Amino acid sequence: MAFDEGLAERVRDVLRDREEISERKMFGGLAFMSRGHMFVGILGDTLMARVGPDQYADALRQPATREMDFTGKPMKGYVYVAPDGIEADSALERWIGQCLTFARSLPPK
Repeated sequence: MAFDEGLAERVRDVLRDREEISERKMFGGLAFMSRGHMFVGILGDTLMARVGPDQYADALRQPATREMDFTGKPMKGYVYVAPDGIEADSALERWIGQCLTFARSLPPK
């Protein structure tokens, strides 16, 4: 599955000044990494958001989200955010910030 290049550019714009961020094509999409940990990704036009286990239930209560079931079963700590949930730049920035905060709480790989 290809990923939405426009969404990828929007994510890059949010992360532009952060040196520790890298990109990796994976899962048929694009993943953004911080210190070796994926924190957001793009599959098609959907954002994969790694919010962590403590924020998982709250994330699922947000508009336009659903369980990330990439492997056929829900992956706790990860949600999909549909395009209408990240249409506003402020919403995309909020998701990226939340996920980056979680990734930075993990030990470097």
